Amino acid sequence: MVVTQTIFGEVDQKTIYSFTMENDHGMKVTAINYGCIITSILAPDKKGTFEEVVIGHDALDDYIHDSYFLGAVVGRVGGRIKDGSFELDGNTYTLPTNNHKNHLHGGFKGFNKVVWDAERLEKGVRFSYFSPDGEEGYPGNLHIQVTYILDNQNQLNIHYEAHSDQKTLLTVTNHSYFNLSGNLKRDIRQHSLKIKSDRFLELNDEFIPTGNFLEVSCTPFDFRDERAIETGITSAHDQNILVGFGYDHPFILNTNHNTEMVLKDPISGRILTIETDEVGVVLYSGNSIKNEGQFRGIPARKYLGICLETQGLPDAIHHPSFPKVILDKDQKYSSKTIYKFEIGH
Repeated sequence: MVVTQTIFGEVDQKTIYSFTMENDHGMKVTAINYGCIITSILAPDKKGTFEEVVIGHDALDDYIHDSYFLGAVVGRVGGRIKDGSFELDGNTYTLPTNNHKNHLHGGFKGFNKVVWDAERLEKGVRFSYFSPDGEEGYPGNLHIQVTYILDNQNQLNIHYEAHSDQKTLLTVTNHSYFNLSGNLKRDIRQHSLKIKSDRFLELNDEFIPTGNFLEVSCTPFDFRDERAIETGITSAHDQNILVGFGYDHPFILNTNHNTEMVLKDPISGRILTIETDEVGVVLYSGNSIKNEGQFRGIPARKYLGICLETQGLPDAIHHPSFPKVILDKDQKYSSKTIYKFEIGH
């Protein structure tokens, strides 16, 4: 196992470093201390060829101006918060509204747009950030760490840890866009996905959960047996059409750390298994990627990548029936997600 560190650029007179973890089998994961962004994952296909399996850029400036949250850790709260406000212990907190009239992924300068401290480890890297009381409207001085570890089982382990000196909201996630075809040779419509989930959240026309839990049975949201992402893109289901023909929906997981999600590309043979201790996962099929710009020389377009965002449920603060995303004063926040890359037989 080797972890190398190089200079990636500079922002606000702060040096941005790139950390590349390489295991004994040649798999590589690279992340930077700007937004904890995973810029690259090189994984083998069925022929043993190592290729890129996430959407990314080669230059820091592209990430600074990125609006897709590519590879980043988002927070303090992943997903949308209705009307950019919430109440906690009788106090009303106002947040930036960066998604129409709603708050999304932590605001204009969420965790994805700040410089983190970084510590190189034997098998990975640990990023740390201090978010002061009132940053982007959230209460509490928050200390957060995100640790990336690559092992010899081709597993990327992500561990989020935090604590605050006031009650606040917190549920963070990694926003990587996966594409198992290798070097973005194809889009993800023919990728197949399996999710151990019986229910998903209904969304309104602003992509805010209505509070209704819908059964996946007999819908394009039934991933209990693997199905192609294409089936949701071409579906006439009103929830698929609503989000731009595809998926941008939270699923409630039936189990944890038990092969909850399996993404496959039948042509390359690559398989990505995701396990987590979170209550849900937001499946986003890249419906809003515009036909503008490029990713490492590949023209940007819809469905070029798929996100599987393990997290608490979006807008949970406004839905008493949802599991809470409240972090109490001095409570320890801990969340783990594992991404395992394999080859199909």
